[in-house]
This record gives sequence, structure tokens and C-alpha cells, in this order.
Amino acid sequence: MLSLIIPVYNRPDEVEELLHSLAQQQTPPSYEVVIVEDGSTEPCAAVVDRYRDLMSIQYEVVPNGGPSRARNIGARHATGDWIIILDSDVVLPPDYLYNVSQAIAADGCDAWGGPDAAPSLQDGSFGMWQRAINYAMTSPLTTGGIRGGRKRLTKRFYPRTFNLGCRRALFESLGGFDETMRYGEDIDFSMRLYEAGSRVVLLPEAVLYHKRRVDLRKFYRQVWHSGTARVELSRRHPGSMRLTYLLPSLFVVTTLVVTLLALWCPWFWLYHLLFIVSIFADALYRTHSMAVAWRAVVASFVQLSGYGIGYLSQRVKRCKA
Repeated sequence: MLSLIIPVYNRPDEVEELLHSLAQQQTPPSYEVVIVEDGSTEPCAAVVDRYRDLMSIQYEVVPNGGPSRARNIGARHATGDWIIILDSDVVLPPDYLYNVSQAIAADGCDAWGGPDAAPSLQDGSFGMWQRAINYAMTSPLTTGGIRGGRKRLTKRFYPRTFNLGCRRALFESLGGFDETMRYGEDIDFSMRLYEAGSRVVLLPEAVLYHKRRVDLRKFYRQVWHSGTARVELSRRHPGSMRLTYLLPSLFVVTTLVVTLLALWCPWFWLYHLLFIVSIFADALYRTHSMAVAWRAVVASFVQLSGYGIGYLSQRVKRCKA
């Protein structure tokens, strides 16, 4: 059986969408849902009650302790052989659970992660900015393909908690997520999976739709924290640093230097034009929408600069300590 663990904090509308997508699953395997309400002031109890007749749901209300603690609590209440960690802001395609059950049975892996995407334009459930942010977080031009966009670009794939599966016994043996980490805890867990000798794979079939934040300031803060967390991850796991993780910082430094040089020699403005044209063209090719492509340029700049500045500021802070 599959146990779906969903931590939630003040997101009843998101839980409604997620449970609705679960209710629409086609030929699903046996599964249960464990929702952990992490000290919310806007609980989703009424939403959960509407779906109790359609699926097996456990609803646990706990004092606020952060997503890592909420996930660990959910795992302790799980009864399935596999646990699947989901964020509350995801929506599942109708064949998600079927595809996952078939893939893990055929693969024999210990843990897995799946990619995220945006549905077709005709679907209408994603706004333009959500599509643009989805592009910024999944395109090889902005993330180097490390988030599972393409299997051949991910020699060692680190599952993230918006779409992560693990054998329950293995999860328990590793102690679950580190509750002292507020950011980067999913990558830390994935790294510990590899260090324990587990077989971790990317399952392209396990794709879902991730409706990320549409407020650019919140999005910037989110990726900024991800950048700061990377410094702590490299300290905890020596040898884990990869060139790909440094690209946003390189982007920040290069952008600053080139902008200063452009004040002296206008030809350097071509660097900014190249960035805009490259992102716009790639986003237009992938999304088939000029409206999304223009927004993708802005979202990509926010993603790269936020992560890069977060990483650099935390690195400087570490050096001063």
C-alpha cells in the first residue's frame, strides 16, 4: 500500500485541489492519505471531511513545528510499505498513482523522485505567472536539469519533497527528515539515502503539477533560502558540491560586473540582451505562449539572482564566523 504524507500550513484551498485530483485517480492501487495540519490558523478539517467517503484519510493536528517535523509525524502514522511525500500545492494527473505503483514494482528501487510540470494551456488551472515560475524552476537553462526535467541530465538525482517516495522501513531507519533544518531538508535526506547505499532513481512517469507561489517576492525569498541552505548542505555532506549549484552565484557576479562595464562600453549590454533572448526563445518553445515567455524572463532572473545572492551571502557569513 502507498501512504501519501501531506504537511499543510494555512492552505485549505490547495488541499481541496489536491484531494480532488486524488479522487479522480484512474485504477489506483491501494493507498491512504495522511494530512498533518502544522499549527494552521486556517485549518482544512472541513475540506478533509468532504473526502472521507472517497478515500482513506488520517487527519492529524499538531502544534506548529515546521514541515520536517510534520512529515515525520505523518510517516509515523503511515501503514503502507511505501510513503510518498507531497507538498500541499501539487495536483496529481489522473494516472499518477497507477504509474507510480507500476514503476516501483518494475524498478525495484529503494527511493525515487518525480518531476513536476504545468498542464497544457487548454487546461486553464495554471495562471501565466505559475507557468513562468514552473519554467524557471525546471528549465535546463536555469537549473541545469537537476530537478528531474530530463533523465539524461541527472546522473545522480536528488528527490525533493514535493514528489518523493521511499520505502517506509528505509525512511524509519534513516530517522526521517532532520527537524533542525528549515530549508534544504529534502536534499539532506536524499543525500543520506545515497550515503546509506540506497538505490535512488528518477521516475519520469511520476510527473505531477506543482502550483508554485505566484507572488514574486515570496518566490524570491523561497529561492534565497534554498541558496543559503546549499552552504549548509555542502558542510554536512563533504564532496557533494557540484558546478551546477554555483551557476546562480556566477550569474549574479557576472551580471553585476557586466552592468558596471556597460556604463563604460555599451557593447556589454549585449550580455543582458543575450540572457533575455535565450530565456524568451526557450520558454516560448516549451510553453507555446508569448505571454508566458515574457514572464519567464522575469521569473528566471528572480530565480537565479535569489538563489545566487542567498548562496553568496551565506558563504560570506560562514567565512566571517
